[in-house]
Formats: sequence, C-alpha cells, structure tokens
Amino acid sequence: MDERERYAWLQLALTPYVGAESFLRLLRHYGSASAALGADADEVARLACNGKQAAKGWAQTDKARAAADAALEWARQSGCRLLLLCDDDYPPLLGEGLTPPPLLFVRGDAGLLARPAVAVVGSRHATPQAVRIAGEFAQALSGRGITVVSGMASGIDAAAHGGALDGIGRTVAVWGTGIDRVYPPANRALAHQIAERGAVVSEFPLGTKPVAGNFPRRNRIIAALARAVLVVEAALASGSLITARLAAEMGREVMAVPGSIDNPHSKGCHQLIKQGAKLTETIDDIVQECPALSAAAPPVRAAPPPQQRPAEPHGPLLAALGYDPFHPDALAERLGMAADEVYAQLLELELSGRIAALSGGRFQRV
Repeated sequence: MDERERYAWLQLALTPYVGAESFLRLLRHYGSASAALGADADEVARLACNGKQAAKGWAQTDKARAAADAALEWARQSGCRLLLLCDDDYPPLLGEGLTPPPLLFVRGDAGLLARPAVAVVGSRHATPQAVRIAGEFAQALSGRGITVVSGMASGIDAAAHGGALDGIGRTVAVWGTGIDRVYPPANRALAHQIAERGAVVSEFPLGTKPVAGNFPRRNRIIAALARAVLVVEAALASGSLITARLAAEMGREVMAVPGSIDNPHSKGCHQLIKQGAKLTETIDDIVQECPALSAAAPPVRAAPPPQQRPAEPHGPLLAALGYDPFHPDALAERLGMAADEVYAQLLELELSGRIAALSGGRFQRV
C-alpha cells in the first residue's frame, strides 16, 4: 500500500461518525479508502450502518484530515505505532468474534498484541485480598511467558499490570481514552512502566476523554486479545462481567476466582461460576482450561527447599481472622481476649502490612 492510500485509510478511520463496521462496508464497496472518501454523501448514507450520521462525517473533511495529521505527528514524535487493519502485524485475534477496529494507537511493543495472553480483570474498588490475588496470578502468568491484558483501571486492573511487570513476561493495557491521556491520573507512573516494558493500546482518537460509553468498547478489545479472561473480584453490576460475557461470545475461556459470600464484590464471580465459568484457584487451573497457553511457558525451575520459619507471634489472631472481613470486637469474643489487646495486635499487623483496615471498622488479611 502506497503512502497516499495509507493516509486515506487513516483519514477514513478518523472521520466522525464512521465506526468500524461502516468503515469495512465502505471499503468493500468502493475497493479503497481513497475511493470511499471521494464518494457522494447520499450514497454513503445508504451504505453505512448509521446512515445519515455517517454522511455528516463527509461534511467534516477538514476535521478528519486534521486528526490524521495529528496522529501522524504523534507517531513521529513519540516513536509509536499507528497500526492499521491492513498491516501484516495487526493482531489476528481482533478479527475473531468482533468487527476489528481499522486503526489502533500503540505505544510500546506492538508484537505483544499477537502473543498468547490472559486478561485479568475485576473491581475498581477491590479488597486488599483481591488486589494481592490479582497481582500473584498476573506475576505467575508473566513468569510463564504469558502476556497479561487488562484495562488500566484502579483496583484489580492496576494490580494485574503491576504483577505482570514483576514477572519475565509482559503486559498490555487497553485504554478507553485517547492514548495521549492517562486515566485514571493516579496510574501515570504505571502507564509509563507499561509503555516501556509492555504495550499501551487504544482505538480512540487522540484527545478522547474518559466517557462512560467508551469503556464497554475497550472491554471488547480486552476480551478479544486474550485466549482466556480471569475475573478476580466483581460485583453483579460490573464492567468486568461485560468483559466476561463478550469473551464467552467470542469463544474464549472464562474463569473466576471465588470469594467470601459476605463480600458483595464476589457476587459477580459467583454468578459467573454458576453460569459455567471455571472456578479458579491456581495458575494450573488456567493452563489446564486453555492448553494453548502452555506453549508460551518457559521451563519451570525447581523450587528451593522450604526453610524453617520463626513462630508467628500473632498466629492465633490471624487464624481466627481468616480471610473474610472481621470486626475486632467479634475477634475478641471468639478468642476470649481483652478488646484492647486485640486492637493492639491488629495495629501491629496493619503497620506490618499483614492486614488492611476496611470500612465499618473491620479488618481483613492481605
């Protein structure tokens, strides 16, 4: 494809009101992006999915050209990729189960988009225990050379990206904003790490703000890039369940980590398991459910022999606390201890990072 036609692809992809389905319809009908851009607006209205809305884009030629020029300049200055559907290294999985976006903005290693991957998703308001579990799963997957895909949100997503960066593998962050915006802003440092050691990808034009309707679109790309989706913690009304549903519709494996029946953020996972998702406790559960992932795994080193650990000074209290949220007064009653002694031990455990304080005065092991 020559540079003129490549520019026309870019301009057509960035034309207002022209989505992926309309883009492909126009391309198939006219044979090239250049020919499509030269078409009559009324004819475009008959061919495109959204009819008159798409035809409005033909009246905004200057806006589309400006967006295309800005994208090319961004790629030139940042050394990043504008990955078109016509490119040889466009990720093939995006064509399975959804209409592939005609344009992807990629910062980092675009080759990771075609690597065997698992999506790890969950609640933005995750419990400390779930954050730990997500990080451990991601690190274990990364340790086997499996790419971890997630959406850069707070909570489980951020823990998954961070855990993957601790392994030998890589991580891919799919954004629901323009790639020139970091959302949420608190993840800015993490975003830079992912761009340096993984990949950040977005289908949205530069400057796109975090609008609610963009995140389900982001979720479909997360599901499509992965061979399996693992939901660590999710409420019943959760975007993670949208990702899981999309993954199932695409023929991907769906897995979920069970949690406490007292935790409302576990109810989404429990619903998925009832509907047939794989109850997942270890990384072996994932690999057994999705054998294609094992091809990415490097040889596993033998574990070092276990070492003797010193006695745990707060062992009885931790055992009574378990892994569910618990109020100190209930612990004192269960253990037959004075309340002030229980609170003192809980303070020591919190300062050492062994437990975390929750709302309502409760605590939970992490």
